[in-house]
Amino acid sequence: MEKEERMMAKIRAGEKIESPEEMTEEYRENLIHLMLMQADSELAGAYGYVPIIMKAPNITEALVVATIVKDEIRHARVMYKLLEDLGVDVDTRFKQYDYTLRVSDKMDLGSRRVAGDARVNIFYYPIETWADFVMFNFCMDRGAGHQLVDALHCSYGPWSRAMEGIFKEESMHISHGETWVKRMAQDPATRDEIQEALNRWYPRTMNIFGRPNSPRNKLYRKLGLKQRDNEEVRQAFAREVKEFVEQVGLTLPEWKPEWEKVSEEAAIPG
Repeated sequence: MEKEERMMAKIRAGEKIESPEEMTEEYRENLIHLMLMQADSELAGAYGYVPIIMKAPNITEALVVATIVKDEIRHARVMYKLLEDLGVDVDTRFKQYDYTLRVSDKMDLGSRRVAGDARVNIFYYPIETWADFVMFNFCMDRGAGHQLVDALHCSYGPWSRAMEGIFKEESMHISHGETWVKRMAQDPATRDEIQEALNRWYPRTMNIFGRPNSPRNKLYRKLGLKQRDNEEVRQAFAREVKEFVEQVGLTLPEWKPEWEKVSEEAAIPG
């Protein structure tokens, strides 16, 4: 109890937790859960990009994709090193899960996972075309960026500092996506293709943020591991995407929250 009081006093004062010795078990478990989500997502994302190196439209873009793959692998290694410091057996985990696993592109996972790793579930979908890749940069890297802002300012010092370099590189990936979305939207030959990619990836990205007012998110905020409610982060992302796609003449697809669909189904008489 004394440890918890000391830890919470530091968090309320805006100070950083720097070592496992300062943490309660509750803090450690929740910190590891969030960091595993990021680490596994970085690694699964890198593997998903590899085939696009061969589908790039030119040698310059092939190098860009290869560089992004390297960035994501490095991000994963940084995160796994932090997890090792918290007692996670990363080598065993690396061998245990198949980070290349992908589902059919026709599946709609909603917010479900399909395997035991901790990746955000959007990383179970395959990236099959150049349009998929640039829209993934545009949507998912942007969505992740909005979430990583919280990690950048989180109460765990080592994670917060590691995020500084990761955040800068993710911002470059988003910029790459913006450049190509604009280019493809303004070219009549690729406009339909990039609109279809937006129709696929925007709803999938909207699903990554979690439910509004979730008990787990409230606990994360109490512990200083997140700063904002899930819905606040989702709406910040949605406003940014809407402004950009309307400027380039694309149409934002409709997205309905999974929990609203369940409520509607429950209201339909049997």
